[in-house]
Amino acid sequence: MPCGLRYTRAMDWTDDGIVLSVRRHGETSAIVSLLTRDHGRHAGLVRGGAVRRVRGFLQPGNHVAAVWRARLAEHLGTMTCELAAPVAADFLGDRLCLAGLSAICAIVDSALPEREPHARLYEATVALLSALDTTPAWPSAYVKWELGLLAELGFGLDLEQCAATGRNDQLAYVSPRSGRAVSLAAGEPYRDRLLALPPFLLADGETGDAGEVSQALQLTGYFLEHHMFAPRSKPLPAARDRLVDLLVPNATD
Repeated sequence: MPCGLRYTRAMDWTDDGIVLSVRRHGETSAIVSLLTRDHGRHAGLVRGGAVRRVRGFLQPGNHVAAVWRARLAEHLGTMTCELAAPVAADFLGDRLCLAGLSAICAIVDSALPEREPHARLYEATVALLSALDTTPAWPSAYVKWELGLLAELGFGLDLEQCAATGRNDQLAYVSPRSGRAVSLAAGEPYRDRLLALPPFLLADGETGDAGEVSQALQLTGYFLEHHMFAPRSKPLPAARDRLVDLLVPNATD
């Protein structure tokens, strides 16, 4: 159940979070990175986090109720976590869903500025993690989540109308330079230099087939790489590459 937000003193907070990554620290502790509802991506030292009992629920994708404390706001601080929902365990027997979960957590952990609130992204991520377990067409939702992540961080694509004609019909491409949609007719002479725009990305609730999802992953991957990771001399997370490797072969079935 959501624990809500409660301040106790200036450097203490309580919040809901999704485990993104866990890194061992010393013999028994761990540095845990969370995507929280009200405090964005936030890390803290969990004492005993490397002990089997605690390590068992500090798995990427799990929902936790977290309490963070520090003497000063800029400190790493200590964190205590209680399991709220064991999401990761649901996917242990499903290679594709587990790859999706790993990609979601890795991208957020790598791309999001630390301690910058992104409540909409938190809610969208909660919904996507739920879709992994309940919606067979979740790869389409995943790609739309990546589009939302780009928009949340200021790199949103303009897919409303053609950059050349101003019309909103037969949108078929995206310019890699401007991130704006281009119609089929206007883009035809330059198609080799444009990115394909699968139709399902233009409508809420629509899903794409395997080929369209593959095209959409190329589209979002291009902008993730060039606008969010390359400027920091970082590659796209390996977990995303593994997900693409699992999804893209299906496009040729």
